[in-house]
Amino acid sequence: MQRLALFDLDNTLIDLDQAFQVWVEEFAEKYRLEAGAVDWLIGLDRGGYPHREVFFSKIRERLALPDSVEELWGRYRQRMPHLVCCRPKVLGGLARLRASGWRVAIVTNGTADNQLGKIQQTGLAEAVDGYALSGLEGVRKPNVGLFEIAAKRCGVALAEGGWLVTT
Repeated sequence: MQRLALFDLDNTLIDLDQAFQVWVEEFAEKYRLEAGAVDWLIGLDRGGYPHREVFFSKIRERLALPDSVEELWGRYRQRMPHLVCCRPKVLGGLARLRASGWRVAIVTNGTADNQLGKIQQTGLAEAVDGYALSGLEGVRKPNVGLFEIAAKRCGVALAEGGWLVTT
């Protein structure tokens, strides 16, 4: 039986919280926000919740920004892949798993451009056998369909079992 390990992306393989902190600092500098606004942004994030459209709607309203929600969210999605990193220990661990016969995939929710950008920018695209992104597939975790897509891309049937690693 082929062994399968499925990994979540954000705050499992990559440190999204750290990248978000850098983004907040850049955002605050660009819009010349005071410290209270920075703290409010970090509190509003709640680990990636609410959905970013809601998040940016609240930011635009509270800070009276001239940019549209779509512009704010779009710039965020373009910037985040360049702010995240994957620690060498994580890449090494994935390489050891694959070398010992495991098939490895990423299963993540999020917009295709943002999540795919993160996977490509961090070197994870080369470190795994496949990935399934909700923004590409039209199905979100915890729906089993997203996990089945990832398993199939690894040449494995999900019915055979596997491990899911998430934080």
